[in-house]
Amino acid sequence: MKPACSIVIRAYNEEEHIGRLLTGISHQNIKDVQVILVDSGSQDATVQIASQYPVKIVNIAPQEFTFGRSLNLGIGQADADFVVLASAHVYPVYPDWLEQMLKPFENPRVALTYGKQRGSATTAFSELQIFKTWYPDYANPHQSTPFCNNANAAIRRDLWEQNPYDETLPGLEDLAWGQWAFDQNYLLAYTPEAEVIHVHNESTGGIFNRYRREGMAFKRIYPHEDFRRWDLYRLFFKNVISDWREAAREGVLGKHWRKIVQFRWNQFSGTYHGYRQSGPLTWQLKQSFYYPNPENGKAGQIESRDVAPIHYQEK
Repeated sequence: MKPACSIVIRAYNEEEHIGRLLTGISHQNIKDVQVILVDSGSQDATVQIASQYPVKIVNIAPQEFTFGRSLNLGIGQADADFVVLASAHVYPVYPDWLEQMLKPFENPRVALTYGKQRGSATTAFSELQIFKTWYPDYANPHQSTPFCNNANAAIRRDLWEQNPYDETLPGLEDLAWGQWAFDQNYLLAYTPEAEVIHVHNESTGGIFNRYRREGMAFKRIYPHEDFRRWDLYRLFFKNVISDWREAAREGVLGKHWRKIVQFRWNQFSGTYHGYRQSGPLTWQLKQSFYYPNPENGKAGQIESRDVAPIHYQEK
C-alpha cells in the first residue's frame, strides 16, 4: 500500500530546526506518511537528529547540490502519489497541515498546492511583510500566476515524472515548475490553512545573495523580461515607505526603521545584480513577488480556526 503522501525535506546544517519539523510531522492527523530527508553534507547534528525519527536519509554531495537536483533525488525515492515539499527550517502550526495541503488534489486538474508561511519572533520586519503579501489569509484554488514556494508545497508525482525540477537553475525551481504546469493547463492552488512557521534569519549579505540568486533564475525562466535600475529604486522606496507605515501603525517603527532600509536595499539590489548576471519578470509576477498586497485585510480572511495548534516544547 502506498502512503498517503511522501514528504521531502531539503537540509544543510539544520540541527536547530529539523527536530521541530519532524515533531510537527509526527503530530499530524495523517499518520501514514513517508519522510525523506535530502542532506547536502551537513557538518552538524542534522542527520543524527533526523535518525531518531522514521526518516529515510538521502545524501547529496555539496558540490553536486542545486535546489532542483536535491528535490529530484528526494522525489525519486518517494512512494506516494502526492509529494509534500518542506524546507528543514519550517514547522507546521496545526495537526491538519497535511490534510489541508492535500485537499486541493481532489480536483484532478490541480498540479501543485502550496500553503501559508509566516515568520517567527526573530524574523525581520520586512520579511514579515513579504510573507503577508505572498501568503494572504484567503484561499485561491485557481490562481492566475505560476507563483508558488517549495518551502511549503505539494505536487503530483506523476507530473513530476513528466517534468522533473530544473537542476541548472540557481533558485526558483518552484516557479519554473509552476510555469510548466501552467503551460500544460493545470491549476495551482493556494491553501492558507496549510500553515507553517518559516524561520528565515539571514545576515544582510545572505539576503542580498538570496535575491541575487533568484534574480539570475528569473532571467533564465523569463528571458524577455528585465529588472532595470529604475525598478530597483522605485521598488526600494515604495516598499520601505510601506513597511515604515505598517511599523508605525504597530508602534514599532523606532525599533525597525533602519533594518527595514537594510533589508529592502539588499532585496532589490540583489535582484538587480542577479538580472545583470543572467532573468525577466512579468508584470503580474512583479506584483506577486515585490508589491504590498492591497487585498490584505479585506473581507474573507481567516480570523481564527477551530483546530488547536501543535504545542512545541521550547529548547
